[in-house]
Amino acid sequence: MKIQRRNKANPEFSLAAMTDVILLMLIFFMITSSAANQSAIDVKLPKAGAVEDNIPNPLTVSIKPDGSYFVDDSPVTRDQLEPLIISKLNGQANKSFTIRADENTMHKDVVFVMEIAEKNKFNIAIATVKDK
Repeated sequence: MKIQRRNKANPEFSLAAMTDVILLMLIFFMITSSAANQSAIDVKLPKAGAVEDNIPNPLTVSIKPDGSYFVDDSPVTRDQLEPLIISKLNGQANKSFTIRADENTMHKDVVFVMEIAEKNKFNIAIATVKDK
């Protein structure tokens, strides 16, 4: 006499649940990657008419209206700024950085950072926001 099992395991595998999870992970990573590029230093960037999105630079120098400098969200004095920029860009293939200056920052503070880039042959980008 042959005994048969009544509850056989179903060998089929449904991918519907897995595709939902992957879609949700994709949405999560897209949202977090766009927010990860934001700096913690609160500066009001000047507006520009024609703005092209470029590849983000690995180093950011922020300048607040009171003349305080920040390198990658860390406060830096005026005397420490040049050696710190040089040490951070030393060994980088793309020797460039972004200047994020508040719209009310004194022109002399921005020119000071631009002179550092000129003296050391670094490429710079100046961050702006799109004019609405």
